[in-house]
Amino acid sequence: MQETAVPSAPPTPPVSLAALLSRDDLGLRQITGPPAGEVTIHGAHTSEMSDPYPYLLGGELLLTAGVHIPEAAGRPGSFDFDGYVARIVAAGGAALGFGVAPVHDTVPAGLVAACEEHGLPLVEVPPRTTFSGVARAVWQLMARARLSELRRITEAQQGLAAAASRPDPVPSVLRRLAGRLEGRAVLYGPEGAEIAAAGREPGDEVRRALAELARFVTGHPSSTATDTVAGTRLAAYALGPGRGFVLGVAAPHRESGDHTIASVAAVLLSLLTGEHQSGTGAARSSALVRLLLGARREEVAPLLGGGEGDGAVTRWYVVHARPDTGAPDAVSASALGAALGSPLVDAADDVVRVLVPAPPRAEGDGGARPEGGGGVRPEGDGSVRSEGDGGVRPEAGAAPPRKPPAGSGPAGSGPAGSGPAAQPGWTLGVSAPVAPAEWPAADAQAARALARARATRSALVRHAERPGFADLVPPGEAEAHARALLAPIGGVPALAETLRAWLSLHGSWDRTAVALSVHRNTVRQRIARCAALLGADLDDPDVRMELWFALRHLRG
Repeated sequence: MQETAVPSAPPTPPVSLAALLSRDDLGLRQITGPPAGEVTIHGAHTSEMSDPYPYLLGGELLLTAGVHIPEAAGRPGSFDFDGYVARIVAAGGAALGFGVAPVHDTVPAGLVAACEEHGLPLVEVPPRTTFSGVARAVWQLMARARLSELRRITEAQQGLAAAASRPDPVPSVLRRLAGRLEGRAVLYGPEGAEIAAAGREPGDEVRRALAELARFVTGHPSSTATDTVAGTRLAAYALGPGRGFVLGVAAPHRESGDHTIASVAAVLLSLLTGEHQSGTGAARSSALVRLLLGARREEVAPLLGGGEGDGAVTRWYVVHARPDTGAPDAVSASALGAALGSPLVDAADDVVRVLVPAPPRAEGDGGARPEGGGGVRPEGDGSVRSEGDGGVRPEAGAAPPRKPPAGSGPAGSGPAGSGPAAQPGWTLGVSAPVAPAEWPAADAQAARALARARATRSALVRHAERPGFADLVPPGEAEAHARALLAPIGGVPALAETLRAWLSLHGSWDRTAVALSVHRNTVRQRIARCAALLGADLDDPDVRMELWFALRHLRG
């Protein structure tokens, strides 16, 4: 049965009765009851009342000298030991400590029998040990336990925060949490599906119960719920109101501080899976509907929030990204969008596309080209490569020495005005900042920049927007010339694509093969075919320049 998680005991961690019995200076001896290692104590209380029930909170070691028990209690029926012990158990008492002398020379046999009957641990306190000494020892042990708990929580917080900063933040946080709790940690999506998980796989019964508990918190006001199934402690934490993501935890035991550690993980996962941008989901939904119904991109762009104003037009970057290892998933793509400052993320196939609003330009900045001194330099294909990451990365399998480009832009961006910055664990291609009407062209720019980044093993390549000789030719005439020049290979898109990549990479067979994900011999065969069909000497730099000019102006 699910129930909201309400602490049933004070927040100070309990101590084991075994730890108290191990104190030689106290000389305590357990007479009956469960093993001391299985008994936890939340405090110590002294009472000589015949009914201590009203004065107990639960979890106490109740200390008594038996003043309320007649000295003739050795006679059967003279004192209701069973009722006395039953009331202690009903109040939640953890154990009973009976002080020998000055009232009683020994622990009454009736009390021993009643404690054994009700399963209440009974401890003999010798004459030399005062009740205040026992209480002080309990509080000392609790203070040590509290310090140990705080240290454990602090270490867990640091570990979870470090995991959240990794390239795969969500799986890393789940792995760290599962390791700390020695159990299973699961992230459930809005539809209740298991998105990511880590830790030991539980049985079918526990797995079903945890999924049901996750659905429970999404449909109730409480954001946290707990349950116990097959001896496994379950907990579910809603990640933010109304978003539907839930963290589920299954652990074979529950230690003091586990709830705090899981709550820290829930907060981090809320940040990683939640909304990261001003502007509501309703506004973005409205923008989608309007696009589907025929509205122009520039009309709906303001509904997406953010961006740099160019009069009444917002400018945006298109980012193409691929993870350095593995394939992208919805959660890692969302985390990338959060790092770049945009929730507008599309994770399709092996490439993640992010639409990022451009930050406001500084006054007097009349162009959109990359800033000087910001760690980027122009490349021959109209791109710029980040130099803040150390340039060319090492071969696959080695750990590239990455660091974000220097600059003063906002979080997720590079130098002021240069757009999105390199992200650890990702390879990025970034378009020039464009108006919404030019999003398709920017998408192509970002795709080419990503291909170049992968070929040059750079963390980030930007498409540069700068004036050149090509701008002196009217676009229509340039396109007509391009179509005429490239007509012999126009019917074979793979040839034009290979020629473009090969020219942009200065005739490198290996880098072109990496950029196109084909064998280097395939690149050689295609380039030879292009030379034959075009009747051109591709070793001639003038020919290469003219072909590059044509490829840049070819539409469709």
